[in-house]
Amino acid sequence: MRRSYKFLLRPTAKQQAAARERVAGVHRKIRRQRLDFAHKTARKLVPDHDLIAHEALRIVNMTRSASGTLQAPGTNVAAKAGLNRSILDAGWGVFLNVLRAKAESAGRVTVEVDARYTSQRCARCGHTAAENRLSQAIFRCQSCSHTAHADQNAAENICRAGLALQAARTPA
Repeated sequence: MRRSYKFLLRPTAKQQAAARERVAGVHRKIRRQRLDFAHKTARKLVPDHDLIAHEALRIVNMTRSASGTLQAPGTNVAAKAGLNRSILDAGWGVFLNVLRAKAESAGRVTVEVDARYTSQRCARCGHTAAENRLSQAIFRCQSCSHTAHADQNAAENICRAGLALQAARTPA
């Protein structure tokens, strides 16, 4: 039986161009899917809410490299690279831009809330401590023993801060 060693040959320029176009087509499809999802989700949110508060995300800072320098190399570089890929793949920036545009065209208000301590502050008593966040999913206040899902607690804090910012902006 004779073996084929075609895979060892370098592809021609025509084959490379075809492969490049296939990859570009896949990326275009993913971009359209992400944009479609953002539009559909924003279209569901905007008619039901007069005020939409969200964290002021600094995506560039969140996806900054963990590689460090030659003198002080970073730790968990591979894990950080995977996290960066997930953050960018989620398309948060695209979604927020679409949400702002749809809210503005519908006469709704969007408010960016400072993200600091929203996941560590108790929505019930206001106590802020890093120890309140037991894990990624569990929030338990060390002061008043309030227990909730961490994301739900953070959402309540963001909502409260958004309402306060909007009240401060609105003339009496």
